[in-house]
Amino acid sequence: MNLLTTGSFDTPQQLFSADSLSRNIAFVRLGAPVGDRGDWTVSGALTQADISSWIVAGTYNTRTPDRHDYEVGLSYSTQRYDGANPLALRDVADGSRNAGTIYAYDSFAVSPALTVAYGGAYSRYDYLDTRNLLSPRVELTVSPTDRLRISAELSQRALAPGAEEFLPPGDGGILLPPQRTFSSLEPGQPFDAERTTHVAVGVERDFAGSTVGFRAFRQEISDQLVALFGEDLPNEPNTKLGHYLVGNAGDAVAAGCRAEFRTVIAGRVHGSVAYSVANARLTPADGLRYVVLLAPSAVRPTTERIHDLSTTIETTVPETATRVLVLYRVSNGFAHGAGSGGPAVDGRFDVQVRQSLPFMNFSNAKWEMLFAVRNFFRESASDESIYDELLVVRPPKRVVGGVTLHF
Repeated sequence: MNLLTTGSFDTPQQLFSADSLSRNIAFVRLGAPVGDRGDWTVSGALTQADISSWIVAGTYNTRTPDRHDYEVGLSYSTQRYDGANPLALRDVADGSRNAGTIYAYDSFAVSPALTVAYGGAYSRYDYLDTRNLLSPRVELTVSPTDRLRISAELSQRALAPGAEEFLPPGDGGILLPPQRTFSSLEPGQPFDAERTTHVAVGVERDFAGSTVGFRAFRQEISDQLVALFGEDLPNEPNTKLGHYLVGNAGDAVAAGCRAEFRTVIAGRVHGSVAYSVANARLTPADGLRYVVLLAPSAVRPTTERIHDLSTTIETTVPETATRVLVLYRVSNGFAHGAGSGGPAVDGRFDVQVRQSLPFMNFSNAKWEMLFAVRNFFRESASDESIYDELLVVRPPKRVVGGVTLHF
């Protein structure tokens, strides 16, 4: 059980204001084994403020090694805005939005050297004109030796505007109900989902406690999403820190490669670093007057080369029962607000610290303190569009703090 408080800030001064931690969240997770074959988990979170929202999610994973390794899950969330900001209410007909997702994946070991992973996700968003979205994926992995893997992947990923508010984290992290409101960047225009067709071929090689990987990929993206924070539309009410504008920047094609190194140091530090380079071209859509006005660097008229460097460090200090997770990404393709020129070098980060509180333990219950701050806008995925995070302008820092009780 988690008792959390969360909020957003854009400057260090706002962090210490009374409004920076403005929402309280109750988050409960229940899990149990299903015999000796698998585990199920059910999670739920809710908050009550000017934004009243909740989310419930469930998963089932097989545990016993077998030819089939299943993962099945679903989530449903709803958001209702009871505030007075006309911009937040403009695109919500009845004051609420609802979204649900069902997914199923199977990893089938055809032989010790050949594995086929396949599955997909079905999502429904009630605020889209085309409410039903399907995201299939298939991957083939060949292992000539125990330390060498060759893979090929094909997927089509559909991403709805505002989906980051309604989807649970894919890595089993902090589950938060919808926290922010959003509206269309082009007044009167409906929301359109982004679709990314992703093809990749890769190879990985293990060396003792380390892994080196290389992957080449190609993407075709239609209706690439763009999100803007802290920008006001002409003749419209001022936006608030927790509200953003979302629209479509156009269609894109990208091809490139990615090299990655993962290692374990002294059994307590897990780290990885990945570098990717891609040649991409974003063909602007028609009617981008507000994108050009508020974020001209989100319009890319010519082919560009995008460099990206990502690193992850996760460590556990058993002497103090402390766990730390740090993610950082830097790229030369981030879009900025009006008056900033073209794309520029910028970064995104995510820091989480969990500290055990043994002096509060009783019986079989254990207390833990949580603090997290991030300005990543979307959860990372292997088949995401390379522009997904790059075309998010001025995302505020989101801070989460509280205590967790484990039974």
